[in-house]
Amino acid sequence: MPLDPQAQKVLDATAALGLPPTEQMTPAEARESMRARTAALGPVEDVARVDDHRVPVDGGTITVRCYTPAGRGPFPAYVYFHGGGWVIGDIETHDGICRSLANASGSVVASVDYRLAPEHKYPVAAEDAYAATQWVAREAGRLGVDGRRLAVGGDSAGGNLAAAVCLMSRDRSGPTLALQVLAYPVTQYNLDTRSYRDYADGYLLTRNSMRWFWDHYLQRPEDGAQPYASPLSAPKLHGLPAALIITAEYDPLCDEGEAYAARLREAGVPVTMTRYPGMIHGFLRMINIMDQARAARDEIAAALKKAFA
Repeated sequence: MPLDPQAQKVLDATAALGLPPTEQMTPAEARESMRARTAALGPVEDVARVDDHRVPVDGGTITVRCYTPAGRGPFPAYVYFHGGGWVIGDIETHDGICRSLANASGSVVASVDYRLAPEHKYPVAAEDAYAATQWVAREAGRLGVDGRRLAVGGDSAGGNLAAAVCLMSRDRSGPTLALQVLAYPVTQYNLDTRSYRDYADGYLLTRNSMRWFWDHYLQRPEDGAQPYASPLSAPKLHGLPAALIITAEYDPLCDEGEAYAARLREAGVPVTMTRYPGMIHGFLRMINIMDQARAARDEIAAALKKAFA
């Protein structure tokens, strides 16, 4: 279908800012640009409680921010990994969507501030994500969480990390996960799908910016073939948790997200795959701007409730 009019307004407003392409920025400049643009997304929801925790990881510590909804615990937990190509983004840029998901799903949302590339290259972000998930499971009682009801998810590079955490949890014997939610995820180190060709430029995320992200993330190009970097390259996808995969029609990553859904189905994993027509990459955070962002938020909340029932 045609580009959604609300998505077109976002593209027009972004173009009016006159920002250089991401690939022409330094990582520090790109991070600040994303933080500045986040302010335009509008107000965030109140939640009953927000707590920051310092979590030990190999070689340091990271922050995990827990959003607790109203009501009586213990609550199920949804461990969330933000997008930003493993280079930009943080728990502040995704504060709004995490608050909204906590309220809508009735879950504690644990947002993970994993370490970023190029300062920390692959596999640091994936290992941080897995360590944070283990920590939530281990500290469930202290967090007011039911450790038997745990899910993971994320958007874009965060969806990539969520898929990697599912593979790691299977390969390393836990923790048990009820659901993986992958919103327009990066699933392969391959910039030559049809959606990459059709939507290479003009829709926020570009083919050149994705090349920039990958170049910063990987220590060497051959690492892109490893399953924890490119889940679509995993030889076996059996034994993984059920999945909700969300894609956007006008997104270079559309095809690889849908290819991952197909591979999971072939492996016997229950999958719900929803393509949001007329949408662009990154739309999930735009819940104050786009009707379909709110619809996607509600779809995720419903899937979490069903998985935790």
